[in-house]
Amino acid sequence: MLTIREEEIKDYNEVEKVVEESFKNAEFSDKDEHNLVRRLRNSNEFIKELSLIAEEENKILGHVLLTKALIKGESTSYETLALAPLAVLPEYQKSGIGKNLMNKAIERARELGYKSIVILGHENYYPKFGFEKASKYGVKAPFEVPDEAYMILELLPGGLNGVSGIVEYSKAFFE
Repeated sequence: MLTIREEEIKDYNEVEKVVEESFKNAEFSDKDEHNLVRRLRNSNEFIKELSLIAEEENKILGHVLLTKALIKGESTSYETLALAPLAVLPEYQKSGIGKNLMNKAIERARELGYKSIVILGHENYYPKFGFEKASKYGVKAPFEVPDEAYMILELLPGGLNGVSGIVEYSKAFFE
């Protein structure tokens, strides 16, 4: 039976292997996602309650990570979460594990009071969870990305009212 739980320190090495395997054949990947996870864990933007694993019979099959980010407007900054990465072992992809991880991460982020999540991802996958083009809200990535691939999810009603600007990610993304 599949369980979704918070990642623990003892899971770190296995999680990094799962993340590395997951992106081995990914088309849009720098093949460095497992190192990104390690760097993010050591950053101020890490939220341990939002680092979740999917596990079956003591084997980690997937992982999702949400970290703190900011949407910097002209005069105000708004807190948001950045989703990266969502990883499922290749042989378990398309079996609902990613969907379960995403739903749990969204639910947990809402419970913790966060208002939105930004993602650079597949435009056919993430809208299933309610993600919309970030440009609709005047939210932009700090780098060149296709408009349809940069998305945002409003977690709380009105959570994006008056919010616009450029997303500022953890430095760990650029190390």
